Amino acid sequence: MISYMLSVIRTGVVVLALLLTSVVYAEEKPAAPDSIKGAVSVTAEEVIKLIFSNPGIVIVDSRKKTEYLKGHIEGAVNILNTVMSQQDLEQYLTDKSSAILFYCNGPRCMRSSDAVTKALSWGYTNVFWFRGGWKEWTDNRFPVITGEYLYPDKK
Repeated sequence: MISYMLSVIRTGVVVLALLLTSVVYAEEKPAAPDSIKGAVSVTAEEVIKLIFSNPGIVIVDSRKKTEYLKGHIEGAVNILNTVMSQQDLEQYLTDKSSAILFYCNGPRCMRSSDAVTKALSWGYTNVFWFRGGWKEWTDNRFPVITGEYLYPDKK
């Protein structure tokens, strides 16, 4: 009986240690910066205003293709930050002063901040960054599109 109780206690200690380790790991995941010099940070509500006031805005979803296909902001094109090139952006936006918006999964996702930094380094000047990203968008229950988006004006 004592042997069984010791075994149960050991198992409980191991499970507790694993849980604590996972909590610490989740808290250590890096957060995206609060702002990026040269880019305008926007909230979900401001994204909607931006879309209506800039009908030609290019929206770039910097997440993985599988995430994009499960749901994205209407009109967004999927360009993963790690493979995004200047030529990729030029397919959608030849005028570097035209509006372009980047987003990814949210404050714990570094993909869109990386993409914004690249776009700025390539000379894009009207760059918007939706730091709250997909999490903020869905938390607000804003419209979601699934599947591939075929950009009508792809140059």
